[in-house]
Amino acid sequence: MKPFTYERAATPSAAAAAVVRMPGARFIAGGTNLLDLMKLQIETPPHLVDVNGVGLDRIEPTPEGGLRIGGLVRNTDLAADPRVRRDYAILARALLAGASGQLRNRATTAGNLLQRTRCPYFYDTAQPCNKREPGSGCSAIGGVSRQLAIIGSSDACIATHPSDMAVAMRVLDAVVETVKPDGTTRSLPIGDLHRLPGETPHIETALESGEFITAVILPPPVGGMQVYRKVRDRASYAFALVSVAAVLHRDGTGRVALGGVAHKPWRVEAAEAELPLGARSAMAAILAGAKPTPDNAFKVTLAERALASVLAEAKG
Repeated sequence: MKPFTYERAATPSAAAAAVVRMPGARFIAGGTNLLDLMKLQIETPPHLVDVNGVGLDRIEPTPEGGLRIGGLVRNTDLAADPRVRRDYAILARALLAGASGQLRNRATTAGNLLQRTRCPYFYDTAQPCNKREPGSGCSAIGGVSRQLAIIGSSDACIATHPSDMAVAMRVLDAVVETVKPDGTTRSLPIGDLHRLPGETPHIETALESGEFITAVILPPPVGGMQVYRKVRDRASYAFALVSVAAVLHRDGTGRVALGGVAHKPWRVEAAEAELPLGARSAMAAILAGAKPTPDNAFKVTLAERALASVLAEAKG
């Protein structure tokens, strides 16, 4: 690990200003992803800004009837909150499907959304990776790609986003609140937060330099049956091959988002009109234009079967 300097921020705007003052600086809260990347010298920030003291660790009701989740709320606390378990069960289930209890005790809401891909070539510094070194190439293309993207990828990158929580928040239409280094704030629909790779896979989100996630807003409860189904190689501490987050109603309508298949949580709202027709029709619309590799073509069928299982559970 390379040497770095460190400071503690007292407010969100001070944290944002501190990061932008030194090129390459990073926020740190739980550190469950960043510290691993620093040890491997994939991330080499010259300066860390500790944001644990900025007071964003509460879950509060909004005037509209939703919830405001502070950016520093730990994953364990969010999954255990009675309001989340009652009204946003899909979010609690997605959180509990991710990582381990020890990691959930440290990982934060904002950090979970911003964690980086677990593509093995991104973590192997001996291999070219456009995320790690722009313009160097993508070793995953033509390599071992079983875990990687089947849709939304590009000739520059076929990595996937690893977050379970983000998939559930995508199906709930969450909104991300941020503060910029100049103190101005903005609200960003979660569907616009993560970018597809295109020709610049190293630019992973729509956040500007120094912009800091202060909260995630959940709209009023959507009701219906909420299911998070994660298919993985082992029963715990594994990333999704395919995950399905679904909110389903008695009339057959609903919402669906997929994880493990793209560079961001994958939701196609127009395809949700196909849900009453069944999993095959819906998944064909959701994954229209998919370009799997020979290694991961099975994900198309796996996603369809996972959705069929979710629909059967809802009907049962």
